[in-house]
Amino acid sequence: MISLKDTIRTATQALTTHKGRSILTILGIVIGVSAIMIVMSIGGSATELIVNEVQSFGPENVFINPGKPSDGLFSFGGQSAAMLLKSLTEKDVEDLKKKANVPDAVAVNPSVSGSFAVSYGSEIKTTSVLGSGAEAFGIYNVSVSSGRKFTSDDVNDKASVAVIGKNVVKDLFGPFQDPIGEKIKIKDKKLTVIGILSFEGSSMFGMDDMVIMPYTTMQQYILGIRYFHEIAVKASSAEVVPEMVMDIKRLLRENHDITDPKKDNFIISTQEDMIKIVSSILNAVTVFLAFVAAIALVVGGVGVMNIMLVSVTERTREIGLRKALGATNKDILTQFLMESVFLTSLGGILGIIAGLIVTSLITLVASYFLKTNFPLFFSFKGLILGIVVSCGIGIVFGLFPARKAAKKSPIEALRYE
Repeated sequence: MISLKDTIRTATQALTTHKGRSILTILGIVIGVSAIMIVMSIGGSATELIVNEVQSFGPENVFINPGKPSDGLFSFGGQSAAMLLKSLTEKDVEDLKKKANVPDAVAVNPSVSGSFAVSYGSEIKTTSVLGSGAEAFGIYNVSVSSGRKFTSDDVNDKASVAVIGKNVVKDLFGPFQDPIGEKIKIKDKKLTVIGILSFEGSSMFGMDDMVIMPYTTMQQYILGIRYFHEIAVKASSAEVVPEMVMDIKRLLRENHDITDPKKDNFIISTQEDMIKIVSSILNAVTVFLAFVAAIALVVGGVGVMNIMLVSVTERTREIGLRKALGATNKDILTQFLMESVFLTSLGGILGIIAGLIVTSLITLVASYFLKTNFPLFFSFKGLILGIVVSCGIGIVFGLFPARKAAKKSPIEALRYE
């Protein structure tokens, strides 16, 4: 019986004898493991980034949108889409502001939105336009870097004013002209620029490309509607949000004459709800992409098996000689199986290192182009999965060549030319 130490030394010597072939053999494993590491790490980074962005809006905020809850946000099922879209009214806003109805609410902000061409002189930019109440600046953590915000008086007066993002400033006015006091045009409505937006989070949600005006102005002059696309309600604290949600549901059902909760024509979402939805979607996508990447590991495993079969054929005389000197079938099988596991394990380690390097580069590039701090997420699940799978592939795809080598007759093996 040959000791395990001798078996390991023999396997290592066999692999180092053919360095080029060994490197090419593990290449598929390296690519597969690194792909899994990259996908799972980037998926984790994206989840962490979006969750942080959602949290930047504050855990005490609750958002109400038109739609059927069972079908998801802005899904209208078999009901009339037009009726559901118009389900949030001025009466709902006024009733939500009453302390007797929603005692935990400290701010109520209705809004409407759309995408429009915004022009200044000969310059035109198509961008997102938000019609909102003055409370939006506090709810969405938005300020102004210059100029001023619009006020509740501007909302009540349907003032022709707007606050614009810095990218809108750059595209319409250039780098040198001060936009404050200038007039931009949306449809046939001229609006005076009174401020430049400054968002405390990243630019992921497009605040830098947004135009914000009083919702009354947008309803009357831009959209020609009387209903709202969203109502944001801010609670006095995050702890009272669940109770406030119940108060909002009760009020809206009463206002909309709804007795069956399954027939709600509004959707209420909290920060926790949004985080759960985002996390579940990104996790599902990450798992799917990791599964696709794992196909490369299977291809690499087939390559390992083919090379090991070639190695068995080339070393037939060596096998015969070792058996003649007392090596058992188990010794031969262990040696070749050890070689296979060494190959795939080395490939797994190199794949993990390569994955970490590529992930770091991707996060740097993403941070630069997204103009945000894209977090570097190290996936321990990906690391463990990469090591376990690479070792498993070494065993699974190395077993057949190893058994073939172990079954060779020593006499026939010594005769092999």
